[in-house]
Amino acid sequence: MLFMFDFISLISMLLLVICVLVGVAFLT
Repeated sequence: MLFMFDFISLISMLLLVICVLVGVAFLT
């Protein structure tokens, strides 16, 4: 359960970073 929660949080953080990078690339 704890490993699964850590996995989900890791994926959500990765998605957040990707969204930020795409946003910056789109704005510039």
